[in-house]
Amino acid sequence: MPNPAYPPKPRPGDRIAVISPSSGLPGLLPMPYELGLRRLEKDFGLVPVEYPASRKMGATPRERADDIHAAFKDPSVRAVMASIGGDDQITVLPLLDRELIRDNPKPFFGYSDNTNLLAWLWNTGIVGYHGASVMTELGRPGAMDPHTAESVRAALFSSGTYELRPAERFRDADRDWADPATFTAEPKTRPGGGWSWYGPQHVVDGRSWGGNLEVLSWLLMSDREIQAGLSAYDGCVLFLETSEELPRATEVFRILRNMGERGLLRRFPALLMGRPKTWSFEQPNDRASAERYASEQREAVQRALAEYAPDTMAVFDVDLGHTDPQLVIPYGGSVHVDGPGRRITVTY
Repeated sequence: MPNPAYPPKPRPGDRIAVISPSSGLPGLLPMPYELGLRRLEKDFGLVPVEYPASRKMGATPRERADDIHAAFKDPSVRAVMASIGGDDQITVLPLLDRELIRDNPKPFFGYSDNTNLLAWLWNTGIVGYHGASVMTELGRPGAMDPHTAESVRAALFSSGTYELRPAERFRDADRDWADPATFTAEPKTRPGGGWSWYGPQHVVDGRSWGGNLEVLSWLLMSDREIQAGLSAYDGCVLFLETSEELPRATEVFRILRNMGERGLLRRFPALLMGRPKTWSFEQPNDRASAERYASEQREAVQRALAEYAPDTMAVFDVDLGHTDPQLVIPYGGSVHVDGPGRRITVTY
């Protein structure tokens, strides 16, 4: 399979499709969604275009696939962004027309359950963008985090290199999107602590692959969008993150162990591990519990690497995935990981 190619970038004034390939949550919680739409227009100069299933809870896989096709096929639309994630996008993948989308490449932004579509685009030969959903990053209460906004702007409009930087402060706890008071103040944050480097320290240049760990496990179980010839992943930079469902450390280890048993984990000379989400409405961890959860997850990842990929260099607490601020990772794009220099550079 040839390396994925970067699609043409939009410019201010262009139209951007806003779709819900997973959950139609904008229909239930319009405040962060509509705030995100306003910011797309006001802060980024783009014209949001909604589709029939954008605000429809319970949309069928066919309805969502139709929206994806319409967004990519429309020549007046220059980029596509997901409203939010979900948990069943895998049912949409068999309905997608690979030739249609390959003939109409566009930058697609999303993460979490959108890992499904990003992996599908990787196999279609198109670089996608892991990050920047409308309801979460653009609909953030108070204002977009400047760190996030800078990364999103660069990923949307530029085609050069961008150096990732650790966030000085980050937010973990969420507030109720149904409560108007949520959007009147900045969220509480705490010190970031920087990134942590593990394993052999070398310099790696490669195409990225990965995404949300739970979703990747579903793709592996269903044998969808995973290359039969694992050599396709040789030399790639793996990036992973976990969701607000807070998978236990034992589950994280087992998923990575299965990747190791399949011979997949050792293919990647570098791993970027996202700062784990440690708080949810179902599990509102205090500071000590949150730090323990993060530590246990890190130990699980290190154990899997030690057993199956001892030559892989890992960077922990990278600001990607379910964290705030969030850095956009080009999915299938070029990533430079400099272990001795402690630097990560991506090409948008």
